Amino acid sequence: MNPQFLLWLFGAMVIFISGATASRAYIANNNILVLILALLLYCIGNLMMVRLMREGGLGLAISASSIAQLVVVNVIAFIIFGERLSLQQLAGVSLGIVAMILMLYPAQGRA
Repeated sequence: MNPQFLLWLFGAMVIFISGATASRAYIANNNILVLILALLLYCIGNLMMVRLMREGGLGLAISASSIAQLVVVNVIAFIIFGERLSLQQLAGVSLGIVAMILMLYPAQGRA
């Protein structure tokens, strides 16, 4: 896997997670400035996704980003907001991690 792709994936993930955290904070305090910050972060994240799609293709970029966000958002929801997942939901997150590992594993061919 291209190291530049992984760097952009990490950056986009940080931006999207920051946007999701700001969105959740807006729900808690109803401050319009927090909502504007969340929307700005989502816009930046989507611009970064364009670069990821160029590097790795649409399917890989969107799938890897979605799964990475899924994992990190659940960690943040647990640590910061005290939310809990059921056993079935934890199994789903685990399968997502396995799927991401398989997608990012170096392959011989490319479409």
